[in-house]
Amino acid sequence: MAAARVPLWAICVLRVALATVYFQEEFLDGERWRNRWVHSTNDSQFGHFRLSSGNFYGHKEKDKGLQTTQNSRFYAISARFKPFSNKGKTLIIQYTVKHEQKMDCGGGYIKLFPADLDQKNLNGKSQYYIMFGPDICGFDIKTVHVILHFKNQYHANKKSIRCKVDSFTHLYTLVLRPDLTYEVKIDGQSIESGSIEYDWQLTSLKKMEKASAEAEGWDQAAKDKSQDWEKHFLDASASKPSDWKGELDGDWQAAMLQKPPYQDGLKPEGIDKDVWLHQKMKNSYLTEYDLSEFENIGAVGLELWQVRSGTIFDNFLITDDEEYAENFGKATWGETKGPEKEMDAIQAKEEVKKAQEEDEDDMLMGRFRGRENSFKGFHRRNEF
Repeated sequence: MAAARVPLWAICVLRVALATVYFQEEFLDGERWRNRWVHSTNDSQFGHFRLSSGNFYGHKEKDKGLQTTQNSRFYAISARFKPFSNKGKTLIIQYTVKHEQKMDCGGGYIKLFPADLDQKNLNGKSQYYIMFGPDICGFDIKTVHVILHFKNQYHANKKSIRCKVDSFTHLYTLVLRPDLTYEVKIDGQSIESGSIEYDWQLTSLKKMEKASAEAEGWDQAAKDKSQDWEKHFLDASASKPSDWKGELDGDWQAAMLQKPPYQDGLKPEGIDKDVWLHQKMKNSYLTEYDLSEFENIGAVGLELWQVRSGTIFDNFLITDDEEYAENFGKATWGETKGPEKEMDAIQAKEEVKKAQEEDEDDMLMGRFRGRENSFKGFHRRNEF
């Protein structure tokens, strides 16, 4: 008897059930977003956000997101969620960003923060775990930042990842996997991937721990080898004195015929070796979280500067499931990207048509004024 086929909808439901969604925001409930997102009051000059789908969009309601509204301002806003650790798990950060104003200089990135973030005082000095997304300024800076916090320092990806520079909505995705690999996607397409250790030029704590254990084993083996080497130079004909008392004098050992020369870098009194991993490092770091692992993730936010405002942030997602993130991207950005471009094209045609009509009106007015001036000149000549 053939096995019954499982319907596709059941597989999708199961996939959603298996995925852990830590945070998801689409701004579909109007102004209630203000109950979830907190503007920082650290600086009275911080710019304000509003909910908007912009001047052109694929869907007026679905494309609404947080839009910057004031030129030449810093912005700081954040939202909380239930704290979690991604230790041993995949971490996906995804969102859409639209530089409708055709960004000249400013950030479009997001930050992932520890759960103890003081939202009201969020500013450029607030500690974060991850910074990810596009940054544009002039002709030189058009990059996707991927910055990780590790051992109390911030570390940037050494590769240059180019961002999108047009005025359409784009989907940005960062995947950090427990095997210390990563992937950056734009609009669902992988544009960069590799090893976190290699591309950040960092060393995994797991490798440090292994190296430390190997160094300790090497030390012990070397000491044993040193002791064995010294035995070859003991006076084999010597015997323990009759008055030697082990309880008082300790273990008896024959005298050495001569001090043994160095062999393989070993010395009878010890071993000289540079150990690259100091014991103190083991005690302070090896119990902590490794590269791309964070203990207490609890907030996401926007902390950035823009010269010209108008950027829209939407469709935030933080999850542990790559397939869920892919499907979420298709259901949001994937559904509206086409209609958005169509609306922009229609508006562009209308603007061209309007400009042509205005030019024609100007030409007609110019002709009318020319005829009017000619008539006045003819009238004046007749007066003479």
